[in-house]
Amino acid sequence: MDIVVLEELKAYIDPLTNDEYEALERSLLAEGCRDALVLWGDILVDGHNRYGICQKHGIPFDTVQNTRFQSMEDVHLWMIEQHLGRRSVSDYQRGVLALRKREILARRLQAQREAELEALRAAQAATAAAEAAETEAAEAAAAMKAQLEADDLPPWDPVPVSRAELAREAKLSANQVAMIERIHTQAAPEVVEALKAGEISISAAAAVASLPVEEQRSAAQGGKTELKQAAKRAREAKKRPRAEAGGEAASAEGGEGAESTTDVRTLQRRITQLERENEQLRSQVATLQDQLVRLREAKAHPVG
Repeated sequence: MDIVVLEELKAYIDPLTNDEYEALERSLLAEGCRDALVLWGDILVDGHNRYGICQKHGIPFDTVQNTRFQSMEDVHLWMIEQHLGRRSVSDYQRGVLALRKREILARRLQAQREAELEALRAAQAATAAAEAAETEAAEAAAAMKAQLEADDLPPWDPVPVSRAELAREAKLSANQVAMIERIHTQAAPEVVEALKAGEISISAAAAVASLPVEEQRSAAQGGKTELKQAAKRAREAKKRPRAEAGGEAASAEGGEGAESTTDVRTLQRRITQLERENEQLRSQVATLQDQLVRLREAKAHPVG
């Protein structure tokens, strides 16, 4: 049979590096194509690199049909799940694949809800048009709804995936998934390429993604060192508002502390002044008492 290669499927997963491709070619030449290529009808789903190498060198290969697929989205989900389980896939690639899976499942859930709503509206319209046939119309609407659900029933349950579930499936932390999501939605293509090439870490790429696009591109063109500097600038810019808020609070506390210190010193000076005044009064009292004693003695023993 003629095998059809769709470029959209071939490009859905990041291509092999040159070293990986050469290693696969050596393996196929030495051992043959041991794993069957996966098809959906005549469309090649899995094994694009093996198929190309086998065609190039005339290496025999087997094919197998996957009968679970009902749509191209089913094919995409299957490809995602296959690659999430492979050790050669990088953390960033696993995060992007997990995010793609969430988008597909979210679209399916939305489509399912819209189909149910349309079926409900059709049932209401039929009921309004023919009240006499209310029972028959309701049964027809229920049957139509059931048929819609059966026809659109995918091999995967269309339930939204939480970030924690995505992280667990992609063997990443929830924080890593959040950073990859930011990179996936905000980073310039040049930054993503630098990340894939190993010139920058996921956390640094996420920081750079918060900068204006032109600044991101300029940093990527400057190479690894400039990317690191850009990530540092982004992190410092994020910390600055917190530091300023903290500085204002510290300033307020410092002002209150200074006022408090001033009050204590004033009180200490007042206490010292009162103690001196008290000592002077004691001295005056002692002098007056001495004078009083002498006057009494003079009265008791008059001269002459």
